[in-house]
Amino acid sequence: MRDIFDDLARQGEIDPPADPMQAARRAMRTLRRRFYGEASVAEDADGHAVVLDNKPIRTPARHALKLPTRPLAAAVAAEWQGQGEFIDPARMPLTRLVNTIIDGVTAARQAVADEILKYLASDLVFYRVDAPEGLAEQQASHWDPLIDWARDDLGARFMLAKGVMHVTQPDRALSAAAAALPGDPWRLGAVHSITTLTGSALIALAVAYERLPTDAAWAAAHVDEDWNRDQWGQDPLAIERRGFRFAEMQAAATVLALTKD
Repeated sequence: MRDIFDDLARQGEIDPPADPMQAARRAMRTLRRRFYGEASVAEDADGHAVVLDNKPIRTPARHALKLPTRPLAAAVAAEWQGQGEFIDPARMPLTRLVNTIIDGVTAARQAVADEILKYLASDLVFYRVDAPEGLAEQQASHWDPLIDWARDDLGARFMLAKGVMHVTQPDRALSAAAAALPGDPWRLGAVHSITTLTGSALIALAVAYERLPTDAAWAAAHVDEDWNRDQWGQDPLAIERRGFRFAEMQAAATVLALTKD
């Protein structure tokens, strides 16, 4: 499967393009025709492998596509089974995420954790507006419960700021939140994905600890965007891109749900 996922990623096929002309050109390209009949799960001593017509799949880095739980492997297999006449990697967010975890997270857990903590140091939910009043109220409604949860459950007492001027968070708060990061590479990779999609490590941790369902987490991450949309409207390309990103969010939530103890 290396040629499918590697080549399309290099060509910019994974995310919907911002340029309408690019979108038109992309629509004219031919995707790889489906070459298998059935996607299923095969068990062995090393885990739960996704197979196509009983033949193994490999990640872009040539690792076996094996999952830690059978339900997660079944979900990935279902994504492959759901492909039509052509295989479209842009419509396979779960497969893309597990490939990334296998190839990139398992061998670099600390680097991934460090990147999450960089987001946390200037987390989205710490920075509030003074005006307009309606937006300030929406931010407080979505974000204050996360601040309270971090304080009460994680022992992380964060500071809030008005505007965009950076506020340095207490080392004690950052250390407490760091201790809450998953050690398991699968869950860590999912938290990293949600962090980059939402701009908030705190939102990602809340999803991992089942403090926020996926829809509520997505809404919390887009308070400002939704406010602006309600005031000025939103263009179709922005809607399309957001849909693709939400599918990636759902994939990360699936990994978390199907790898919990």
